[in-house]
Amino acid sequence: MEQQKIDSILRDIKKELRANMNGVASQYMRERGLGYHINFGVELPRLHAIAKEFEPNHEVAQRLWNENVRESKILACILMPSERFFPEVADIWVDEIPNAEIAQQAVLHLFRRLPYAPTLAFDWIASASDIRQLCGLLLVNHLMMEGAEFNENALAELTDQLTACQASADLSVRKAAQNAAIRLEEHQNLGSDKHS
Repeated sequence: MEQQKIDSILRDIKKELRANMNGVASQYMRERGLGYHINFGVELPRLHAIAKEFEPNHEVAQRLWNENVRESKILACILMPSERFFPEVADIWVDEIPNAEIAQQAVLHLFRRLPYAPTLAFDWIASASDIRQLCGLLLVNHLMMEGAEFNENALAELTDQLTACQASADLSVRKAAQNAAIRLEEHQNLGSDKHS
């Protein structure tokens, strides 16, 4: 896509964000420690509606991601075509995630759609980085909800990693690990029910 067209799309997106600003929501997030360079306070349902007005596009999504703006990062995750999003880029993006909200949105709208999502999940859970662990845990949780199958070695590794993550100093990581442990137990019980 030519540069002028990309610039035009980005201007249109920014107009939509400004038109839907919510100062009260923005202030609330700031008070809760969600620090962004710019936060328009646009609610998630409205962001989804804005995203539907635009075609997924790699260049637009990458430009949005590079801005330190809450809504731009969320829209980037929604508008990024998964077939053009390679593992090396996923590793760059995960390291640029500023907080748990963007981690959740990235997993929900982008990471779980990737054909190599299970590999990412296991690699990230084993990382020393809190944000990578959080994304990996959220991702494996989504994969289990969607019925992903894991072999015995993967399940044993996941069990060990969840135990380690449940002792994390980071509250978001601990909560995600607890949720994933519950989901894993449900997942294993479903598997044993199928075989009985």
